[in-house]
Amino acid sequence: MKAIRTVLAAIRRADEQFNLIDKGDRIVIGVSGGKDSLVLTYALSLYAKFAQKEFTLQPVILDLGFPGFDATELKAYIESLGLTLMVHDSKMVYPILKANQGEADHLPCSICSRMKKAAINKVANKMGFNKVAFAHHADDAIETLFMNEIYGGRMATFAPKMTLERAHIVFIRPLVMLRESDIIACAKELKLPVKPSAC
Repeated sequence: MKAIRTVLAAIRRADEQFNLIDKGDRIVIGVSGGKDSLVLTYALSLYAKFAQKEFTLQPVILDLGFPGFDATELKAYIESLGLTLMVHDSKMVYPILKANQGEADHLPCSICSRMKKAAINKVANKMGFNKVAFAHHADDAIETLFMNEIYGGRMATFAPKMTLERAHIVFIRPLVMLRESDIIACAKELKLPVKPSAC
């Protein structure tokens, strides 16, 4: 179980360095069914047991309206961790993405990302949760840095922890110090039920 130890060590380092998780936090985990979010969910379920901080986790997956969406297998897996997967109806997203697709051969990722964040923040607020955790990792941070340099003319990437004042949510990225190769190794080691992207 070497890979999960690497993941947990990276989460602990990020938590200590950026003060991601506090005692009493109520944290929504954004679940997509991909390797990153499933590793994050599994790892945080373990971290909660030894971090000497009492905090609550609520995995949430958004039904964005993509054809073939089925969370049955994910629900069963997350229940095996002692958690309950909440499926939130966000079916209005897919028609909006299709309407903005234009001549492109793929759906607009930037619009989808913003809508997903807004939807999951709304869920967290409604349930009285104070934080949202997404599974962005070190490779995502590097990619964002290059994208900002190339297309925005600025050197910047996302923060491990951000306070979203208007949404009344603190957004955290516990995997920010972890490379994608370690996540892939962990997902394989744990035989996680990774779902292919519906996009």
